[in-house]
Amino acid sequence: MRVVFAGTPDTAVPALRGLLDSRHEVAAVVTRPDAPAGRGRRTAPSPVRECAERHGIEVLTPSSASDPEFLRRLSELEPDCCPVVAYGALLRQEALDIPRYGWINLHFSLLPAWRGAAPVPASIRQGDDITGASTFRIVPELDAGPVFGVVTEGIRADDTAGSLLDRLAVSGADLLVATLDAVESGTARAEPQSEDGVTYAPKITTADAKVDFGTPARAVDRVIRSVTPDPGAWAWLAEHRIKLGPVTVVEADSPELRELRPGEILVQRKRVLVGTATDPVRLGEVQAHGKKRMPATDWARGVHLEQGTVLK
Repeated sequence: MRVVFAGTPDTAVPALRGLLDSRHEVAAVVTRPDAPAGRGRRTAPSPVRECAERHGIEVLTPSSASDPEFLRRLSELEPDCCPVVAYGALLRQEALDIPRYGWINLHFSLLPAWRGAAPVPASIRQGDDITGASTFRIVPELDAGPVFGVVTEGIRADDTAGSLLDRLAVSGADLLVATLDAVESGTARAEPQSEDGVTYAPKITTADAKVDFGTPARAVDRVIRSVTPDPGAWAWLAEHRIKLGPVTVVEADSPELRELRPGEILVQRKRVLVGTATDPVRLGEVQAHGKKRMPATDWARGVHLEQGTVLK
C-alpha cells in the first residue's frame, strides 16, 4: 500500500522504520512543527522528521491538521492508508476522509483501557500487571475506533514509563506493519471496542509528578516510575524543588524506620530513606535545582541535612 505516516516523538520512530523495511511505500511523513527542546530550548526537528529526512522522504509539518494547504497536499499524495503513532494533533473529519482505508492508529494500551495521551504512565500508576498496544481505525471520538489487533506486555516491578514505552514501541511497530499487511490483503477484521472497562489517561502535567509521601510506599514507587523520565518526579525541600529518580520500598524492620514520619529523611551510611504512610522508600538519584543527577547518598552529604528534615 501507499501510506503517509504521522508521528512525532522517539516512540514513533520504530514504527516508521518498520514501515520503511516493509513492502509498503511511505510516500510522505506528517509530524509536528519544529519545537524547543533540550536544556537550551533551541528549536529542533522532531525525531520522526529527522528519520524521514535521512531516508529522503517528504515531510509535512502543518500547524493544524485542518490546514487547507496540508489537506490539498495530502489529497495529491493519494495515500491508501495513513498509519499514526503519537502524532500529537487532533485529526478532523476532512483529513480522515482522504485515505481509502482511513487512518490506523497504534496506541500503547489494551483498549478500551487507558484511552488518551498518556496510557503508559497511567498503567504504571494504577499498578496494572499487564498492558500492551492496540491498532485501531481512527474515528472522531477519542481512541474509540474498532480494533484490528493487540500485543500484550508484562509490566515489570522496576519499569519506568520510559523503559515500558521503549518495549511497546518495538512490539507495537511489528503489530502496525502486520495490521497494514492484513488491510492490504483484505483479511483485516476490526472489532468494535467494548463499552465496559473504558478508562482515560490524560496528558501528564508537572503537578501530576509531585510526590505525596503521605501515601503508601507502593503508591509512591508507582507514581515516581510513572513520570520517569518525563516530566520527572519532584518534591519540595524547604523552598527548593528537587527531582527524584525511582525509589526502592524498604521493609520497616526496626523502631527507627517505623517511626519515620511521611516525608522525613533518614540519612544512613549507605542509603537515604524517606518515610511514607507505610514503609520507607530508599532514594535512588536526586537532582537539585541547577545541578546534575547524583546518587542520593552523594546529594545528602552535599546538602548537610538536619535531623527531622521533611520532603513535602
